[in-house]
Amino acid sequence: MKDKIILAVSAHEDDLEFGCSGTISKWVKEGASAYYLILTDGSRGSDIKGTKKDDLIKTRAKEEENAAKILGVKEVFFGNFKDGELKDSSEVREKIVRTIRTIKPDIVITMDPEILYNAEFGYINHPDHIEAGRATIFSVFPYSRNLMSFTTLLKEGLEPHKVKDLYLITFDRKKLNTFIDISETIELKTEALKQHKSQYDNFKELKSNIIMMSKMIGKESKKYKYAEAFIKIQIRD
Repeated sequence: MKDKIILAVSAHEDDLEFGCSGTISKWVKEGASAYYLILTDGSRGSDIKGTKKDDLIKTRAKEEENAAKILGVKEVFFGNFKDGELKDSSEVREKIVRTIRTIKPDIVITMDPEILYNAEFGYINHPDHIEAGRATIFSVFPYSRNLMSFTTLLKEGLEPHKVKDLYLITFDRKKLNTFIDISETIELKTEALKQHKSQYDNFKELKSNIIMMSKMIGKESKKYKYAEAFIKIQIRD
């Protein structure tokens, strides 16, 4: 991964810590440069009555920056679209395309937009995750590489860029085709998650669940103790 550039795109602060932070920190250790793009402002990420949205936005952004620093992420970009109201819109795609053309990543990581729920884990997907995944996929192809898309970016010197590989974070075990060994970075993953103090009141339980899940995925890989898994799409030119 030496000299590779990675862009990870998600809806909310903490999404990427759950989905791919072990992989991100591993690749950074191997010489990659990693960046985050968080699309929403995180303003609905609290169940505490009386929480002020402006304060929560600042808190969650700071938590993400702290987590990213632990992982070795170079910079976190924020889209600041309204939490809970994200749409696969032209405005959202423009933000993603702008970021892609700015840092010119070899690899983009985002959410699998086809996941609505997972009965096995009792999980219903957040609509923002679905919209973030859709917008990112279409920004990678065709918009970031298409000369005639978002032509105002050309005036800023942001030329089309072709992403080589797309990794999707998913709960659909049947579609997984790539396992990444995070045995040496599992502690960085949990330490990064620990930074999101506004989101979890029982980190000990969360850490236990993360380790258990990573171990289960490692077992599925048949060769790693702890792993993260993805749908990897190698994009044809």
